[in-house]
Amino acid sequence: MKNHLPLTNEEGEVRELAREDFKRARPAREVLPEILGTELAAELLKRKPGQRGAQKKPKKEPVTVRYSLDVLDYFRSTGPGWQTRIDAALKDWVTQHRQGSER
Repeated sequence: MKNHLPLTNEEGEVRELAREDFKRARPAREVLPEILGTELAAELLKRKPGQRGAQKKPKKEPVTVRYSLDVLDYFRSTGPGWQTRIDAALKDWVTQHRQGSER
């Protein structure tokens, strides 16, 4: 059998995988037989590659919205996650205004 390059270097960094690495790959059920009886294994085996599991958080509805440029510039300048921060700001606004209308 041909000698193969190790997948990691001395620092633990994974090298770029080659086509031959993927050809030698084996299914998890062969490599990790101890998980076959677990719920995780059952979930992994029933899902197709790329298929997501059940959503654990409440679902969000995709919509198309137009925001003013100054709002978008501000939130985008805050970096990755800016859309989530817009959602949080809107939730905060709704909470404040719901409480104000109940008085």
